[in-house]
Amino acid sequence: MEQEIAELNHKIDLLTAQVQYLAEQAGVAERARQERAELMHDLMPVANDAMQLATEQLQEVEAYMNPADLFRLLKKLIRAAPYIESLLDQLDGMKDLLEVAGPLTKEAFSKAEGVFDEADRKGYFAFVKGGARIMDNIVTSFTEDDVKQLGDNVVLILRTVKEMTQPEVMNFLRNTVTVAEKEVEAPVDISYRGLLGQMRDPNVRRGLVLTMRMLRTVGAQADGAK
Repeated sequence: MEQEIAELNHKIDLLTAQVQYLAEQAGVAERARQERAELMHDLMPVANDAMQLATEQLQEVEAYMNPADLFRLLKKLIRAAPYIESLLDQLDGMKDLLEVAGPLTKEAFSKAEGVFDEADRKGYFAFVKGGARIMDNIVTSFTEDDVKQLGDNVVLILRTVKEMTQPEVMNFLRNTVTVAEKEVEAPVDISYRGLLGQMRDPNVRRGLVLTMRMLRTVGAQADGAK
């Protein structure tokens, strides 16, 4: 008898636990239902506004797009979804690259700005502007025939410039100009006695000889050209 009563109590306990579990599940389900109801109540105005806005926007483009075009565009977007996803992944990679290279790029721009400021301070840009103005004057001062003749004689011109810019020639010209500047300021005796006195100077006679040689060369060149 006691055994039967114990088994009955055990069954009652199990039934009570099951009823309690079912009651708890019912409470959970009721709370979930209430939460869904509250969420729908909150979302309905937003959904209505979204539908109204979509309707207005579609009405604006209704004359330019029919439903068939819209569905065709949606199908293209769906088919291109893998490519769009790949493109987005590449953009993410580019973003990471820009985040890494950003400080380096900023440092490079800072250095470049410093170099440009230093070049401007030293006058490089002013020199370039002046060179551009000189080049413009040269271009506008020569005709097409002049340019052709310059091209035909450029080798001879460069050789002449090369000979004229030799160190000994440049030193000779520099010394001559320096001495001439001093002699211009000195008093000049143009009397016959003064000229004869200068003729006794070996350097004067050597200069006259060299001058006459140059004149002879010039005369021979002029006669050949004639």
